[in-house]
Amino acid sequence: MDTLLERFLRYVTFHTRSDETNPACPSSEGQLVFARVLKEEMEALGLTRVTLDEHGYLTACLPGNQPEAPAIGLIAHMDTADYEAEHVEPQIIENYQGGDICLGKGDEVLTIRDYRFLKNYLGQDLITTDGTTLLGADDKAGIAEILTAIDHLQAHPEIPRGDIWVGFTPDEEIGRGANLFPLDRFPAKWAYTVDGGELGELEYENFNAASATIRFIGNNVHPGTAKGSMINSQTLAARFHAAMPAEQTPECTEGYEGFFHLAQMNGTVEECTLHYIIRDFDDEGFASRKAEMERRVAAMQAEYPKARIELTLTDSYRNMRSQIEPHMHIVELAKAAMIAADVSPRVKPIRGGTDGARLSFMGLPCPNIFTGGHNFHGKHEFIPLQSMEKAVATLVELVRLTAAWRG
Repeated sequence: MDTLLERFLRYVTFHTRSDETNPACPSSEGQLVFARVLKEEMEALGLTRVTLDEHGYLTACLPGNQPEAPAIGLIAHMDTADYEAEHVEPQIIENYQGGDICLGKGDEVLTIRDYRFLKNYLGQDLITTDGTTLLGADDKAGIAEILTAIDHLQAHPEIPRGDIWVGFTPDEEIGRGANLFPLDRFPAKWAYTVDGGELGELEYENFNAASATIRFIGNNVHPGTAKGSMINSQTLAARFHAAMPAEQTPECTEGYEGFFHLAQMNGTVEECTLHYIIRDFDDEGFASRKAEMERRVAAMQAEYPKARIELTLTDSYRNMRSQIEPHMHIVELAKAAMIAADVSPRVKPIRGGTDGARLSFMGLPCPNIFTGGHNFHGKHEFIPLQSMEKAVATLVELVRLTAAWRG
């Protein structure tokens, strides 16, 4: 069978960028192509009940050898983010000795100035992009780590285990990964998404999330005769955004601090649209942010009555903490597994979301475990091979420790 590195390098060659504009599931054909390849690999690994449905959800089981042990799930997603993801050509920096890293094409550089955590990986092997695409470690590293752990468990039947359910989902990056998740064929007591960042990350809290689309409708008149009659929707949009709190943006916040993020803008004189995402960990703070957006839109409408300003607020996902806290043993098992694999657990909130957040509210408690990667969703993405190996070791230990758990 392939090594962990071989798996990962093969997986990232598949173009699986999801497409928010396509309502189908999966939203891109490349995800199905990748899923079919994974299905064949899972069958070759000896997994049972391997099922790929028409929506691109791929599930399978590694039967346990301890009948009394709880069944658990390991989940990762097949799609990549909204960034160039075709013709991914990774490079490997073996035995990294420090300093800036020139990427393979153009003048893109991973600089120590911008990424001081590079110094934590001296002597390790770093897998980077070539500077023109993302890498796809989010979440093909998770898939590679899960299947390598399964491969190891198959090769070592002496390791005690309950049933291990594996699930690979489409369209996580556009917030739809759990929409059609087949819980009826995934009888795990709890699960873990292997979709986190750097070594040791363990997360059971995530943002409450909503999107806000603001449509500004003005009046286009020939600019030579526009005085008193033109209403430039783009000017209104610019004024609206300029009045938003500049310190409450992603680039100015961290930890448990929420934000408003202008993710997209487009338009003409006649009509302009701003698309924000709203994030907050606290339920009250989340409600307050949505109310603040409503207040600001109403205030601008009152100031410019001849224009039309419309707000659409849509909730996306909720903080899974409330669903995990009644089952904190699953977090403690993950922490113990990391320690057994010589990894220091770093419990922190997810400044984003995972399939696990939605699945937790669907009745499958699902914290998030690290993959080892950095700088997801862009051309500076990289992952240390040694962190990936630690993720595999953590999953193996998690299976072993869970087999001994009796709650």
